[in-house]
Amino acid sequence: MNMIIGKKQIILASLIVGLGIAVYVNYQFAQADGDLTATNALGEEKSYGDAQLVDAQGNTIDASDGEAYFAEAKLTRERSRDEAVETLAQMMQEADVDPDIKAEMSLKAVELAKSIETEGKIENLIKAKGFDECMVYYDTENVDVVVKTEGEGLGTDQVAQMKDIIIKETSIPVENISIVEIN
Repeated sequence: MNMIIGKKQIILASLIVGLGIAVYVNYQFAQADGDLTATNALGEEKSYGDAQLVDAQGNTIDASDGEAYFAEAKLTRERSRDEAVETLAQMMQEADVDPDIKAEMSLKAVELAKSIETEGKIENLIKAKGFDECMVYYDTENVDVVVKTEGEGLGTDQVAQMKDIIIKETSIPVENISIVEIN
């Protein structure tokens, strides 16, 4: 029994060993992480496609109810903003208010104006992506988006587009962005 090991046998053996190592490494990564993506490899923990979608406890709202919701929501938002601005203006006009408190109130007024501008900008950018109607509620820690959808609802790519717009316009982390669908 003369065993002569040739080049073909060496190449075949090394390919089998390489395949075995690849399978083992794949198995280890699948157990440890579950999902190895480019963002995880870079150390960035953001995933724009993970959506927290809410559709009014499983109830569907028809188009006329959806339109009524958006009309009422805009009216309510405007009323609350007007009340906040009026309260700030009254407090600023009082003569016996400490100058430090007046400065703080003027900062709050500027913050409110920036918030209103940011909400409007985000709403317009989302509408430019093809959505009929949307409302954005923005504060320093959270962004809530209510969007009117047709048919199947939002796809992960649409959610990613909205989150991308919000991230570009604000400094809110992805986990503090919520999107609510209204059919």
